[in-house]
Amino acid sequence: MAGAVSHWRREAMFLTVMLAIETSLVGLSTLYKVATSKGLNLYAFLGYSYPLASLLLIPSLFFSNRSRSLPPLSFSILCKIGLLGLVGSMYTITGYIGIKLSNPTLSSAISNITPALTYILAIIFRMEKVSFKERSSVAKVMGTILSLIGALVVVLYHGPRVFVASSPPYLNFRQLFLPLSSSNSDWLIGGALLTIRDILVSVSFILQAQIMREYPAAFTISFLYTVYVSIVTLTIGLVVERNNPSVWIIRFDITLITILTMAIIIPLYYVIHSWTVRHKGPVYLAIFKPPTILIAVVMSAIVLNDSLYLGCLIGGTLITLGFYSVMWGKANEEKDQLLLLSEEEKTPLLLNGSNEQI
Repeated sequence: MAGAVSHWRREAMFLTVMLAIETSLVGLSTLYKVATSKGLNLYAFLGYSYPLASLLLIPSLFFSNRSRSLPPLSFSILCKIGLLGLVGSMYTITGYIGIKLSNPTLSSAISNITPALTYILAIIFRMEKVSFKERSSVAKVMGTILSLIGALVVVLYHGPRVFVASSPPYLNFRQLFLPLSSSNSDWLIGGALLTIRDILVSVSFILQAQIMREYPAAFTISFLYTVYVSIVTLTIGLVVERNNPSVWIIRFDITLITILTMAIIIPLYYVIHSWTVRHKGPVYLAIFKPPTILIAVVMSAIVLNDSLYLGCLIGGTLITLGFYSVMWGKANEEKDQLLLLSEEEKTPLLLNGSNEQI
């Protein structure tokens, strides 16, 4: 009984922290969208927030690894973390450009293709096998196809408004933060960039799982990761904005609040993800993506005064159905594997019993 209670408490802890961090990410995307309308430059945003995040992670290194025996931090592991940092830099840059050109709702909707993309990559790298004789495998294939169709609908079909946001007179964010609507071409480019982001996110999940198996120290990996991303984003920013030094000047307004919020969320995000990947696996991270669509719709309506379009609704529904189909297939596959292991453990006992009777 005590073991069952402990198990449910542990599951509840994973559930709570993952929901909290995903909600924080949607809030950060919304805040960033507002800050860009006030002049916040992407490279200044990343160039300041990631070094700050690295500094915030330094104290944790002295407390997290002090009582643990870890394998040596080899050159091979450092290179893998460096590769993870490069991939993370690319998906961070493409993701925030995509949000600027579209909105947080589209970002949250498209992010649900991550499990499908992870499954495709797992097949390519022979981490998964496809067997149309098994229901779990068929469910994952069908879910992947549904997710990809949904992503195409979200990006290529805008459609009429199905929900028109209107701010009350005393809380007119549209006037406060300037017009934030995007043109159709911006929407298409933004959707394409967000799709590229989620392909890279899927790659990072697989890399992260591999690194955590070799070096299970979430804080150390997160610190090194943020240092790598800081170096890459700052270098790219200095090259891209070399003729525009004024973008690095930050005012004491919402732009500074956004940078500080990002610096606080980054360490929490990567530590929680590394910790969750180690204990629950990379697929578990993706379970919490569908609820973010609803959170993004509500935040966008309240803060950005954005409307919900039919294309986003249809595509988001298809992506969510595909997501749960992939997850159902994965859950059934794991259940079958557990049953198989249980039967294998029982078989020797049965054989021993029959031998004793003889």
